Amino acid sequence: MSTIEKALAKQKQAAQKQKDNIEARVTTGSQQGEDSKESEFESSTRRINASVSKADNTLVKTTTTDKETIILNGEHLTKKGFIYSTDSTHHIQEEFRHIKRKLLNNAFGPAAKTLKHSNLIMVSSSNPNEGKTFISINLALSIALEQDKTVLLIDADVLRPSLHKELEFESKQGLLEYLLDEVHSLSDVIYNTSIANLKLIPAGKPHHLTNELLASKKMATLADQLAQRYPDRIVIFDCPPILGVTETPVLSSLVGQAVIVVEESKTKLNDVKKAVSQLNEDIAVGFVMNKTVMSKKDGYGYYGYGYNKKNQ
Repeated sequence: MSTIEKALAKQKQAAQKQKDNIEARVTTGSQQGEDSKESEFESSTRRINASVSKADNTLVKTTTTDKETIILNGEHLTKKGFIYSTDSTHHIQEEFRHIKRKLLNNAFGPAAKTLKHSNLIMVSSSNPNEGKTFISINLALSIALEQDKTVLLIDADVLRPSLHKELEFESKQGLLEYLLDEVHSLSDVIYNTSIANLKLIPAGKPHHLTNELLASKKMATLADQLAQRYPDRIVIFDCPPILGVTETPVLSSLVGQAVIVVEESKTKLNDVKKAVSQLNEDIAVGFVMNKTVMSKKDGYGYYGYGYNKKNQ
């Protein structure tokens, strides 16, 4: 409960107490002067009831408007290469359409029976700056275009959060506040967006125990909750790079699928092998070739996808 809500609740309690005191005086008062007491009671009751009603209305208003919807700027997102609508670049839409079909089949098709938390997907890379956030956002946007699917995009790269920067909204309470028990419930950090089927959980404010929180028991409980409470929803975690961050492999034990982003002409094959070797062996692993130059016009894109379950 917020500070405002607590103050309003206290105001309501005080008004109710005053009302009870007047009722007690009227009940125990002598018959003499009863009419005047009744008059006092009726007058005071009207005044107090109005105060209680005002407190209730203000409390409801505060509660319902406390967390605003995140409005996404479609024009800016489209210019950045994101799939904001059906008007986005055709070849980008087609590539992500192929990718999401495989992920959705793994999440809800026959393969789902062989995967724990099949609807939870982590997106990562071997090293920083290989485009994993670009892929995470476009996957989420592409899935959100589905008529019967919702998607929750979580900024789990709490070391270098960038979801709010790429989508151009102010940093808000998010994953870290939830893991630190600074918010009442998970719903406090799940934000609706101007895209009907897309919801977001930002990273939240920096904390000195950031790494430890990602590997905490509460993070594991969160994954269970997301998988069981929302079994028909795709949840995408934009995770830190795998190499050099010991918590990222731990996160792979909480999800059913992983998408590893590989930057063309930059990512070393040995780094990819080393990174994948650190992931949970029981998850489905896909690979993305990112930043492939198709032509002078198409300078930044997403092309190609491979799927493998490592223990097969």
